Amino acid sequence: MAGMNVLAACLLIAAQTYSIPPAVLLGIYQVEGGRVGQEVGPNKNGSYDLGPMQINTIWLEELAGEWGVPTATARKWVRDDPCTNVGVSAWILRRNLDETGDLAKSIAHYHSRTPTIGGAYRRKVVGSMQRHGLLKTD
Repeated sequence: MAGMNVLAACLLIAAQTYSIPPAVLLGIYQVEGGRVGQEVGPNKNGSYDLGPMQINTIWLEELAGEWGVPTATARKWVRDDPCTNVGVSAWILRRNLDETGDLAKSIAHYHSRTPTIGGAYRRKVVGSMQRHGLLKTD
């Protein structure tokens, strides 16, 4: 369980760093169900999804530029380092939130900007949060 403790600590740090509710990151983790070192794909567009939060490789070029490393290094960090993976997830959500001003839309956009696909994903994340007692429902 040591790996889970590391992931939990990383999740809380990322949530605080990017001002994202930790429950949302946990909901995304529950839906994505990825693992450290995992690479899933190729997707229809030829991209892959990396690590616990299944970060899409479309982000790698921008991340490599931000970090001043080759794209291959960024890929390895995102795929193999749990804190980097969760941090990038929170960073993506923060960008979406800054753009939309809407947490629900930010969650949808995390997966897809196509409304029907993103909306279905958002419902999955919210459903998972509710099942795990992370969301108060009145």
